[in-house]
Amino acid sequence: MSFPPLINDNFLRAVRGEKVDHVPVWIMRQAGRYLPEFRAFREKHNFFEICQTPAYATEVTLQPIRRYSLDASIIFSDILVIPQALGMIVEMRPGVGPVLPEPLVTVDDIQRLEKHIPVDVQEKLGYVAKAITMTRKQLEGKVPLIGFTGAPWTLMCYMIEGGGSKTMSKAKKWIYQWPQETKKLLSLLTDVIVDYLVMQANAGAQLLQVFESNAEYLGPEQFDEFSLPYLKQIAYRVKEMIGSELGTVPMTVFAKGAHYGLEKLGQSGYEVVGIDWTVDPVEARKRVGPNVTLQGNLDPCALYASKETIEKMAKTMVEKFGKHRYIANLGHGIYPDVPPENVEIFINAIQSACQ
Repeated sequence: MSFPPLINDNFLRAVRGEKVDHVPVWIMRQAGRYLPEFRAFREKHNFFEICQTPAYATEVTLQPIRRYSLDASIIFSDILVIPQALGMIVEMRPGVGPVLPEPLVTVDDIQRLEKHIPVDVQEKLGYVAKAITMTRKQLEGKVPLIGFTGAPWTLMCYMIEGGGSKTMSKAKKWIYQWPQETKKLLSLLTDVIVDYLVMQANAGAQLLQVFESNAEYLGPEQFDEFSLPYLKQIAYRVKEMIGSELGTVPMTVFAKGAHYGLEKLGQSGYEVVGIDWTVDPVEARKRVGPNVTLQGNLDPCALYASKETIEKMAKTMVEKFGKHRYIANLGHGIYPDVPPENVEIFINAIQSACQ
């Protein structure tokens, strides 16, 4: 599969630890509700209709690239397409967010998923691959394209809780009451995730990000047992399966709230470790070592600040991280009520820092 040559490769150079023209910057959830053009598009199409229609997903993915001088694009999709591929119903309800009306309640419910195993990702999730290929072509080499997935523990949380939760107590109950069955579910999810990421790489994704967004609900021991082994498996197996014809497709792990596991994440097989805003950049660099690229970590709420404050915070952040092996981002996804003009201020401040 041939694609237009890449014009701005600062992002991938930072991933590889090479010299960059400027600190590359992109924003988690950069294609989304804070953009008026996205909200207008959503008035005509429901959320999963956009995800499942390659032309729509491409259009939405390109919206922030047209508006801002970002250094990377991320395909518009959702981590919960994997539970959908396993036969679960997922709805995106206005003002509520994702809802899974028939969650897993006991370990016997794993049998519901096993009816759909093995998952043919090309059949069930091929629309994501088509969107990636279409987007990669329409980007015309402006910036690299990121593919992504949710991590097993994070997906398991949604599948058991039936949506978001402030405690993840139902999912954590499984850990303590049914640890072996929990690992069975995590392994099942890992298998699907690996195939899904390989499909994305083959379709044209130039980096793959794994979102362990619910790591913050685990303590260090639980993280080491119920998250980290599966994150490591994913990195190893995906790289093994991609093969030599594609070359290296680097990977990012973002385990929100897992500040206690930075050293282990730095040795987990990922080229990039994303960190949230609760971690000091200088401390993060010491703990992950010099051979891993860091990504993050501005508090998303900082984008509500004044122009002068955003510029100051962006500059300070770059100074702390340094220009080498660093990708600027927020410490989590952008919030829907952030003024779009503040995003531009942030991006410009990053790219002009340490020139």
